[in-house]
Parts: sequence; structure tokens; C-alpha cells
Amino acid sequence: MKNISLIGCGRWGTFLAWYASNYCKDNISGADLYDIPTSPNFIELRDTRKNPYLSLSDNMYLHDNIADVLDNDTIIISVGCQYFRGLCQQLSGYDLSGKTFLLAMKGLEESSAKTMFEIMKEEIPQNIHIAVLAGPGHVQDYMKGVPSCAVIDSDEAETKDYLIKLLQSELIRFYYGSDLIGNQIGAALKNVIGLAAGILDGLEWYGLKGALMARAPIEVGRFIKHFNGNPHTAYGLAHLGDYEATLFSKHSHNRTFGEKFARGEDFGKLAEGVPTLKAVKIIADKENIDMPICQALYKVIYEKADIKSTIKSMFNRDLKQEFEHIC
Repeated sequence: MKNISLIGCGRWGTFLAWYASNYCKDNISGADLYDIPTSPNFIELRDTRKNPYLSLSDNMYLHDNIADVLDNDTIIISVGCQYFRGLCQQLSGYDLSGKTFLLAMKGLEESSAKTMFEIMKEEIPQNIHIAVLAGPGHVQDYMKGVPSCAVIDSDEAETKDYLIKLLQSELIRFYYGSDLIGNQIGAALKNVIGLAAGILDGLEWYGLKGALMARAPIEVGRFIKHFNGNPHTAYGLAHLGDYEATLFSKHSHNRTFGEKFARGEDFGKLAEGVPTLKAVKIIADKENIDMPICQALYKVIYEKADIKSTIKSMFNRDLKQEFEHIC
């Protein structure tokens, strides 16, 4: 058995390394973690061997040189989506041939509106295997032993099969994805919908969250279909399946950002839905895709439109059939 590598020591990345080290012991002997040496997350783990969510186990090893974690065959990446291209450019200078990468981020690049899978393919023209991880789950719940499900998708059936069998456990049940585009877009846009849910919480318009949950997958499915994915993927684990963790949980950064935004307060932490919202706006305008929820959110967050009247407009459109143009 060999170690698995993890690039990115945020709460999710560190948990995935902990999970692999503790729940996948039949397949994985330990985890090598890398992050920028000056990163607050790395410094905390280096100095205390713990973060607010977990303590590192004895078979987890910290590295401040990225080359040290590239010897392993399987590498999970969990960094901010807007920093991913720069990381890929750094990685492209190493021989990565034959290695398997699992991308554990949910978002779109703001400037290009591209998925993480597309970015890695562009920046690393080597013979590597790439998959994406999506679905519900919070570190705080997992650390209490609360089980959940996730989906792993790739354009290579063998890569999906390898990763699912490597990482499967009684804590996380992994499903085989069948829509690489849809699962990436669905996962990215559930963060955007989380912003909307948080704004409704901040306004104390709780009754509209049900309507948001009903309408958002239709909008997201329309977006997925435009890029030749299956619109019904919006109702799977990557999007609708992640709603409890994103639209309701006190642990959700995107929901909390929206709630504080509606109250005029600063969140002060990374909420991937914010830059992803800008990427969606770019695509929707360019391709003329009807995205009323996302358009209203953009007006509120980026153009400082009046929150109450703009959010009301999401649900106050022309009369039409409920499932018109769903697919």
C-alpha cells in the first residue's frame, strides 16, 4: 500500500486526507498533505497538528514542498477554484504521467467560466487521469460519524472505478457519475443557490426557500442542457442532493455569506458561490440562457441593487406552466 496525496489544507481538504487515512486503511497507508508554507491553515496544522474540526492522525504527514507529495500515484486537490489554474501551471513542470487526480472543488473559474476539469486538461497536457468529486457532506457532521453519499465522475470509466473502490467506506458511499458536465455544473451552481438561500434567511423570508428549492434545479438543469449535459443531473447528488448541506446548514459558507450580506454584515471567509456567480453571468449573457435566479443574485451582490425588490423579482415573473422548458 502507498500513501495518498492531498494538495490544499483547508477544512475540506484536510478532512479528505484524514478520511483516507482512517477509513480506507485496507487500501491506503497514510496521507501526505501539502499547502503553501505561509498559509494560515498550514501553519496551524504544522504547529498544533489540529484545526477547529479534527486532529491529524499519526499517519498524516505535512509537507511544505509540493514535489514531496507528487511521488504518490493518487492525488486529491482541494484548493480555491480561482487559484486552481495557477496550481496547474505549477504542477505542469513535473512529470505526472500515469497519475490519478481527484478534484474536490465545486465552482467555475470567474474569468473564463470554465470547469476545473477543463482547466486541468488545458494546463497539464500529460497522460494523467482526472476525476471530480461532488455531493453533500460537512466536515462537522462527518467527524460525528454521520454518514453521507457522494458522486465521483470522469471521462474514463476505469478512473471512476479505481477511485470509488479506493475510497469507499461505511462513512461515505460513493456513486458512479454518468454526466461529467452536469455533475460539475450542478455542484458549482449549488453554491450559487446557497447564496440565495442565505439572503432569504437574512431577510427572514423563510417561506420562499421551498420555492427556491423547487425552481433552482429547473434553472440549473437548463444551464446543464445548454452544454450538452443531462438536465436531470440537477436532481442528483451533485446539486439537489447537496441542498440540505448548502441551503440550510449553519456550516455552509455560501448560505452564511448570503445571510450576512442581506443583513449588511461582512462574512470574511471564502464563499465559492460568489466568483462562480460572476462566471454564470458571463455564460448566461453570452449564450442567452434564461437564468432568473442567478441574474437577480448578480444584481444584488455585484450591482448593489435593492435586495428586497430584486429577490422578489425572482418569483414575480410572467405567468407560465410550472415545468415549461424544463428539458
